[in-house]
Amino acid sequence: MGIKYKRILLKLSGEALAGEKGFGLDYNVIKDVCRSIKECSELGVQIGIVVGGGNFWRGRSSGAMDRTRADHIGMLGTTMNALAVADVLEEMDVDVRVQTAIAMQAVAEPYIRNRAVRHLEKGRVVIFGCGTGNPFFSTDTASSLRAAEIEADIIFKATMVDGVYDKDPNKFDDAVKYDTLTFGEVLAKNLGVMDSTAASMCKDNNLPILVFNLGRPQNIVDAVKGEPVGTLVQGE
Repeated sequence: MGIKYKRILLKLSGEALAGEKGFGLDYNVIKDVCRSIKECSELGVQIGIVVGGGNFWRGRSSGAMDRTRADHIGMLGTTMNALAVADVLEEMDVDVRVQTAIAMQAVAEPYIRNRAVRHLEKGRVVIFGCGTGNPFFSTDTASSLRAAEIEADIIFKATMVDGVYDKDPNKFDDAVKYDTLTFGEVLAKNLGVMDSTAASMCKDNNLPILVFNLGRPQNIVDAVKGEPVGTLVQGE
C-alpha cells in the first residue's frame, strides 16, 4: 500500500514518552515510537515533530508560579524530549535535526521555516522544541502553527487514548468514540481534542487532525497509509 500523506506534523505528548512511569523518559517507549517514525520516513513521508513537556513539568497547573516563567520552564522540558527522541532516531540511522523556537545554538538549530522545509525535502526528520517560543501558547498550538508553516498535509496527534470521545472514556463506560468530527463540532461541544486556540488555527487553515493512541506506535504507520485509525477532525 502507498502513502496517503506526503508531509505530516506528528505531535507527541510528553506523558506518552514517560510510559507507565509517568515522569521522565522511558527509552523502550521512545524506541518503539521511533521505529514507526523510521518506517514512515523510509516510505517517503516527510516528518515534522512537535513534542510536549508534561513528563518533566506541570508547573503551570499548580498556580504557584508566574505563568510566563512556568511556560518558559515547560519549553525547556520540550527541548529535553526533542533531544532524547533525536538521539534514538540517530541510533536507528535516521537523519534528524532539532530546531528550537528559543535560540540555544549549542544544542540545536534555531527555528527557521525555510531551513526546516529544506530539511524535510531532503528526507530529514525535523523535531521542533520550545513550542511557539511564547508563553500562554500550548504545544498543541505550536503543532498547528508549525504544520501551517511547513504546509503539512495533516497533524497526527498521538495521545494516550484511541480517538475522540463524547466524554472521558476512563471515567464513563458509556463513552462513545467518534470516527470523524468537524472543527465546528469540536469547538461547540468542547471535546478537548486540543485547546481552542489550536483548534481555531487548524480550522482557519483547513488543517485536518488525526487523533489516535500512541500506545500502539504502529498506528503512525497505519495512519500514513490511510488505514482507519483514531478520529479524524476536518473542515465542514
